[in-house]
Amino acid sequence: MVKHNNIIPNIHCHKKYLQSSRGPLKVKLALNQAGKKKSRRLARAARAAAIAPAPLNKLRPVVHCPTQKYSAKVRLGRGFTFEELEGAGISAGYARTVGIAVDHRRNNKSQESLDLNVARLKTYLGNLVILEKGQTTDVAQLQGTIQPIDYTKSAPELVDVTDEMKNSKAFTTMRVARQETKIAGYRASVANRKEKK
Repeated sequence: MVKHNNIIPNIHCHKKYLQSSRGPLKVKLALNQAGKKKSRRLARAARAAAIAPAPLNKLRPVVHCPTQKYSAKVRLGRGFTFEELEGAGISAGYARTVGIAVDHRRNNKSQESLDLNVARLKTYLGNLVILEKGQTTDVAQLQGTIQPIDYTKSAPELVDVTDEMKNSKAFTTMRVARQETKIAGYRASVANRKEKK
């Protein structure tokens, strides 16, 4: 039984910091973090040198973020859909060979996003330089994101306030519209009854 008004003991003795008779060491250490960082950097540099002058990254589509909260924002997606590639006039197999990412799971939900990504593909193909095997060039290897999204916002359009704007009452308009929608069915049923008579 606990004596007096002390803190209730709630200690956790399950972190096996030492290899003992209670079992093997259960704490995972990351003492190789600096070495792994260097290994990854050297591997990236080696891959870039092997595929030079082709860029290290692939062309990605512009997609809308999921959920209603973030759907107004756009970001780079995983890969282009088959419909977008077809709109640009290329096959998925060829696209993968020229640095275009392909995603077989994504579907186009709107014509606007389809047109946007088709235009993005056509711009890329227009700037694409394909070298024959063994051919060399003095063009520098492209670093970073290919065709990054332009997030600059346009300046707001300024207009003069008219008397019509001043006199319009937005809340009243919304309230009346809501009420009209609510009783539209009732009015239709009354009109049907009158027609039957």
